[in-house]
Amino acid sequence: MGVADPTVDNGAMPASANRLAGDLDALVAAYPGVWPALREARLFMTGGTGFFGGWLLESLLWANRRFDLGASVTVLTRDAAAFAGRAPHLAGDGAVTLHEGDIRTFAFPDGRFTHVIHAAVDATPPANQAGRRDVVDVIVEGTRRALEFARDRGVRRFLFTSSGAIYGRQPIELEYTPEEYCGAPDPSDPQTAGAEAKRAAEMLCAVHAGETLQPVIARCFAFLGPYLPLDGAFAAGNFIRDALAGGPIVVAGDGTPVRSYLYAADLAGWLWTILLRGRTGAAYNVGSEDALSIAELARRVASCASPSVQVRIVGAPTRGHGGDRYVPSTLRARTELDLQPTVGLADAIARTMEWHAAR
Repeated sequence: MGVADPTVDNGAMPASANRLAGDLDALVAAYPGVWPALREARLFMTGGTGFFGGWLLESLLWANRRFDLGASVTVLTRDAAAFAGRAPHLAGDGAVTLHEGDIRTFAFPDGRFTHVIHAAVDATPPANQAGRRDVVDVIVEGTRRALEFARDRGVRRFLFTSSGAIYGRQPIELEYTPEEYCGAPDPSDPQTAGAEAKRAAEMLCAVHAGETLQPVIARCFAFLGPYLPLDGAFAAGNFIRDALAGGPIVVAGDGTPVRSYLYAADLAGWLWTILLRGRTGAAYNVGSEDALSIAELARRVASCASPSVQVRIVGAPTRGHGGDRYVPSTLRARTELDLQPTVGLADAIARTMEWHAAR
């Protein structure tokens, strides 16, 4: 089972954030050091309609109202009307300005900005070569444009949401992948186009760093939570979709790949912390070290849904297969930034299911 990137714009935002109130209250309380640093901030964000961007916007606006921060955010979007239709509670907030344009070519909005969050990636695995070329172009040229904007506007803090896929296949003997691991995707394999492009985008961040601009990188792994698509390339989302439909939960492969999942509220808290406190030029893995097989994840989703929901594994085990593991080491985030998950896997599954069931 391949690795999908959840920074994709899935166009599935709800009309109301009321059902996120409990999570947002807990998020604001769990990361108290973040919000004072955003007082009077003027942020520019790409990817504001995706899974990552949705949570970053929700949490920023929640804290903005709670603490009267006076922060504002300009959100780049390809279609402002469509964004407003999907998420009126975000688009209609007085602290939000929508700026229409393509990430590769957008006109720079006027005024002073203090922070840039670059989370715009159309990274659903493309079906053909033309799609792969477009993914590379969007990631590389989009990052270049966002960095040029940041330098032009004198921005200091710049966050790029990269991916754990940049490490390539995790060796079976490596239990957790640290940031120092120098593995890489196979550059001759077109299916790794997105991961290779993110490696190039990370290099762009490095060469644009200077006395003023301070880029930091979040290498993101796998996640659960509201906004996660249920009909895409994410096994966890597909399992929840199957469970909500009464089952069976279908595991397309043999169930042996190993993953770990961080809850979306923690994802947002970690990203804010990395933006504000991460070392300039440093990359931080973002994810959980609580690993389990895809088959076990399916069984946990089934047990959370109903005793009657069955799990069906349709792939046959591959003889001599060395395994497929995608689990980060979060030692750097823990030791440098004091980051820890606050929501366990069982709660993450239950909360994600409850949110989607109520839609």
